[in-house]
Amino acid sequence: MDMFSLKDRVALVTGGAGLYGRQIVRALAEAGARVYVASRSLDKLQALAAEYRAAGHDVRALEMDQGSEASIKAMREAIATDSGRLHVLVNNAVARPVKKGYFSDAASIDQSLHINGTGLILLTREVGEILADGGSIINIGSIMGLVGLEPLNYRGTEMQGWYPDYFFNKGGMANYTRFLASYYGRRGIRVNCVHPGGLWMANQPDAFVSNYCERTCLNRLANDTDLMGIIVFLASDASAYVTGASIPVDGGYTAK
Repeated sequence: MDMFSLKDRVALVTGGAGLYGRQIVRALAEAGARVYVASRSLDKLQALAAEYRAAGHDVRALEMDQGSEASIKAMREAIATDSGRLHVLVNNAVARPVKKGYFSDAASIDQSLHINGTGLILLTREVGEILADGGSIINIGSIMGLVGLEPLNYRGTEMQGWYPDYFFNKGGMANYTRFLASYYGRRGIRVNCVHPGGLWMANQPDAFVSNYCERTCLNRLANDTDLMGIIVFLASDASAYVTGASIPVDGGYTAK
């Protein structure tokens, strides 16, 4: 079991206060890592970090705007000054400025592509400078980066999923992972992409939950611990020979 330990490792999770971020931070911290969590929502992050520190974990909050190169550089310098090197980067931050579906205005689409595309590349490049050889980069994609939209998921609801930027960004992240695996492989750094399925939330319409669950092999949405195992696996020495992979964690959604 020592292969799964992250003791004496340092990790960075971007967007750590969101739906998936909380369990990612928890997984890394419980495995023994010092975890920096970074996003624009510093107040939320500080509350999250305090919660985990009260439980005995080393979690620290940093402010970072993925849409700003200067902010990314400042965050990297803060980590380098505080800890020296990182061992794990989890690219989890995502902006969702597109609100009106396929016919959203150009400005909101540009904003999405800038933060989720350009910002992702700049952040990974900057953090790569302080990432220890033999480390791990984990990109958080989505099943929407692997498959097309299933309109029947929204049958009987007022919901819709026609957000082209999200499919574009998450599809690009899958192939960007392969690029990074090639680039950083010479340093022994592994790069993999996790593609989560839908996460259950209390405010979801019953019709959506029923439709979506029927679409999966396990007949359920994801819960608040379902990503933890794969995160620890990919961050740790247990996955020492795994790189360039796209791994669905979706209850079998993409298997059908």
